[in-house]
Amino acid sequence: MSVGTNIRALRDRFGLTQDELAEKLGVTRESVHRWETDKIAIRDRHVAKMVELFGIDPEDIKSSRFGLAGSERMPLSTVLPPNAIPVRGTSAMVPLRVLGHTHAGSTMDEEESSYEVEFPEGVVSRHPNCFALKVEGDCMNRRYPDGCHILVDPSIEPRNGSAVVAEFEDGRSVLRVYMRGSSTLMLTADSFSEYPDIIVTQDDPPVRTVGVVVWFQSQEDITQ
Repeated sequence: MSVGTNIRALRDRFGLTQDELAEKLGVTRESVHRWETDKIAIRDRHVAKMVELFGIDPEDIKSSRFGLAGSERMPLSTVLPPNAIPVRGTSAMVPLRVLGHTHAGSTMDEEESSYEVEFPEGVVSRHPNCFALKVEGDCMNRRYPDGCHILVDPSIEPRNGSAVVAEFEDGRSVLRVYMRGSSTLMLTADSFSEYPDIIVTQDDPPVRTVGVVVWFQSQEDITQ
């Protein structure tokens, strides 16, 4: 299968139009169309962005043998974090209760939530242990605007460059970009404004990675 076929299959699986995929990747619809028709090659940085957004492997796009159109990956098994709600669904959109807030700025205490947000069934089925949080703040607004809702998968091992929810010893959480070095963990902002990095060394209290962000929904996509 061609790379173009795999990109179309990815888009179909997550219920996206060419315009919607283009918006998430920061490219034009024409670029997506040309990828899918194999008129131009997709660049590695756009493959990396798809890996981050959809929780897939690069070979799901690049491989001619093991692409999205021809295989299903088995979900990773994991112990759910406290209060996480496992989700199964067969409809186009699956309502998922928002468990709390995480801050894209300074750390903050999580709060209880009592409403639901609908996410694409294709996304939820690939991340059966996922849960939703509401984003507050603007330190990640290049990726996730203030007020949006993120889908977090605790089963995925974070890679450098992944957007993660990290929890500190006192129970506060923060949404940042994960960068692991040999002896330090750096949680960086991806914002139109300036924010300092959070640097965690071996001498600091441990920081728990709650999960990797695999999807987000705008504030308007809420079912009360």
